[in-house]
Amino acid sequence: MFEDLRDKVAQLLPDAQVRLAYVDVIGPTPEDALRELPGPVVIVPAFLASGYHVRIDLPEQVRRSGRSDTVTAPALGPDVALAEVMAERLTQAGWAGEGQVVLAVAGSNDPAAQAENQTTLRQLEAVLGASVLLGTIGQGSPRIAQVVPSLPGPVFIAQYLLADGLFSRKLIDLAPQAKGRAGPLGTHPKVVQLVVRRYREGLAEPRPNV
Repeated sequence: MFEDLRDKVAQLLPDAQVRLAYVDVIGPTPEDALRELPGPVVIVPAFLASGYHVRIDLPEQVRRSGRSDTVTAPALGPDVALAEVMAERLTQAGWAGEGQVVLAVAGSNDPAAQAENQTTLRQLEAVLGASVLLGTIGQGSPRIAQVVPSLPGPVFIAQYLLADGLFSRKLIDLAPQAKGRAGPLGTHPKVVQLVVRRYREGLAEPRPNV
């Protein structure tokens, strides 16, 4: 999915070199990519909130690269465009305005990321015109495994996840009672356009990494 996202972004930015890097688990890392790319560089964190990886891991990798000509754009979320994609995915999953919607987030113990998840929840409520509850898949609370069984009537889950993966698969086991599970955000055109917008914001308002 991320390779597909990279390719779609590159199509909209024909004059830029668009490289893919991973902060954790697999490579190449941002540090690896920065050692090969000519400058200046705009880093667009493909994260939905500004948690540990965005605030700590990524700046540390930039520092280790020795580069001083990089700018790190804000994380992708929160953004109304992502709420609009989730609303579309919910419709595809069968939600038609009735039943309870639960926003499933990866979860974090980071207060900044938790606050941003609350912003995303309010954005989704505004787009849907309906109340939304929060449920975490990994860290933090309230846990989705406790939230969904306590709700009366049909429950629909909006995935605040970029791609199918461990957390997305966990939802099947954690919330089997859900009537509908929206797919992840994926490479929806609005996600692609948001990455491009973050890149252009980084070009227009450079903020040196420290």
